[in-house]
Amino acid sequence: MFEPLLVKHFNTAGPQIATLHYSIDPLARIKLAEIESLVAQQRYFVLHAPRQTGKTTCLLALRDHFNAGNKVRAVYANIESAQAARNDIASAAQAILSVLAQQVQSTLGIDALELNRQKLLDRGANAAFGSALRLLAQSSDRPVLVLLDEVDALVGDTLISLLRQLRAGYADRPKDFPISIILCGVRDVRDYRMTMSDGEVITGGSAFNIKAESLRLGDFSREELLALYAQHTAATGQIFTPEALELAWQSTRGQPWLANALAEQAVWKTAGNLDRAMVIDLARMRAAREALILRNDSHLDQLMDKLKEPRVRAIIAPMLEGQILSPLEADRQYLLDLGLIRRTESGLAPANEIYAEVLPRVLTEATQSQIHSELIASSWKGADGKLNPLQFLTNFFDFWREHGEPMMRTVPYHEVAPTLVLMTYLQRVINGAGRIEREYAAGSGRLDLLVLHGD
Repeated sequence: MFEPLLVKHFNTAGPQIATLHYSIDPLARIKLAEIESLVAQQRYFVLHAPRQTGKTTCLLALRDHFNAGNKVRAVYANIESAQAARNDIASAAQAILSVLAQQVQSTLGIDALELNRQKLLDRGANAAFGSALRLLAQSSDRPVLVLLDEVDALVGDTLISLLRQLRAGYADRPKDFPISIILCGVRDVRDYRMTMSDGEVITGGSAFNIKAESLRLGDFSREELLALYAQHTAATGQIFTPEALELAWQSTRGQPWLANALAEQAVWKTAGNLDRAMVIDLARMRAAREALILRNDSHLDQLMDKLKEPRVRAIIAPMLEGQILSPLEADRQYLLDLGLIRRTESGLAPANEIYAEVLPRVLTEATQSQIHSELIASSWKGADGKLNPLQFLTNFFDFWREHGEPMMRTVPYHEVAPTLVLMTYLQRVINGAGRIEREYAAGSGRLDLLVLHGD
């Protein structure tokens, strides 16, 4: 069936564009009244959220919202390009000023920064950014609000230099410095850990002690996810069954990238579903979820890179076996902020079912490549063709005696290696002909696995 050229998709890359993407109003997802109050109080504060949650979309919406009024002038700047400078403060300053000057010129129509960019750089790398903000405030007919995106992409000397320049100008607001600044990134400023070129370690909290609040952008609510999917139904007539929608919610828990990517997989990337008369039922949504997991897109790849961090390992490793987690609340909060885990009535668990499935798969990737089909005994089915639990366990014990010890050495989380090898073996036995449902219950002393074969 022919699709019109101007048809909307579920967005999985970059900020939302209303004419191209199904979307939820970004201003409805944030505490707008609280942000307006903080700006009115001339505060500097943080807005953080996991990757691909909609931070940039919200910042751009905030910029346009404030510029539509007559109290402040707002400018947005993504300073991620300065990350490549690492500890080279001069190169970072040049990159940041270039981006800021361009945005000020295009958004506010103020040329002062671009015209004086070299003079600002000549004042020294540790003063250039602060001087640019001072010039911007003095050149504007109204107080200036600055929204800095991807701040925590900077590292070491470059990040500490930027934070200290903001702190140095804070007392001169609003006439000679921005009335309010929003720092946006994946982490709260308290979690910035900067190793200076001389080896000194400085925390973001000490470098930016003028922070008034730390706001976190949340995931979609169930209602917002349903509203997002309903936009596709309204535009195309294609229906999602209630069971499929429930699976989408349980699989993503409203994580914006996952919610969009799962729907995009179901309605655009699965050839058999392109006919809009085709109903997206439970089986089709489940197939889309498995395909999304196997694709291992950059979102999931970047997320799993966090597993290498000691603070993450201190939570995830014991969670895989239902053991007691790290007693440090700061570690738990760090993983909550990253969007890796969520609080439940029984404690902590992976943030959603897709993450719960991806975690063991990523941790056992090297081990899976070693379990060839000839290592898996074929006699684990009963006469009726269904899985025989007793025979399956017997086969696994035989496999473990011969191959378990060597494979344990390939698993990154050695403290839970036996559990991971078992899950690897289960995954290879199922091999797409069924599924494994996992229930993590930290502190319970166990990990519950339900194997469904032929389902």
